[in-house]
Amino acid sequence: MPMYFEGITNETLYIALEIINSNHEYNTFENGKAIRNINDIDGEFINPLSTSSFIKLDDTYIGLIDYLMENPNDHYPWLGLLMIHRDYQGYGFGAEAYALFENEMLERGIKHVRIGVLKENTKAHSFWKSLGFVYYKSSVWKYGNEILCYEKQLG
Repeated sequence: MPMYFEGITNETLYIALEIINSNHEYNTFENGKAIRNINDIDGEFINPLSTSSFIKLDDTYIGLIDYLMENPNDHYPWLGLLMIHRDYQGYGFGAEAYALFENEMLERGIKHVRIGVLKENTKAHSFWKSLGFVYYKSSVWKYGNEILCYEKQLG
């Protein structure tokens, strides 16, 4: 079975937490804590603004993807998070999940996608650049973290 996305629900939020907590380095970059709890992520993945899904391979939950179809600040679609469980990193699943996301955006007629990457997350900068994202500005995000903003023209 190919890779696919499955929506996160209140009943499956604990699985999202397990994926997030497998990535201590990212959690520390984002909010200064290596481990998060269910209350930390509830509003992040269960809300009316963003689309939050699991990345699944067969019946295995291997990651998370979260995006806004239209950011109210600039009216562009923003990919907020693409995270692969630590146990499944290094096998190309992140690039495969992004390709699936990009195909969905193209089918919806979307021409550009933007992302913000925490300045300290050097692995992520390399990953997104390798997929064709181009830096266009720096900004400050929650917790006072500096993020580098990237954009990719699709199609």
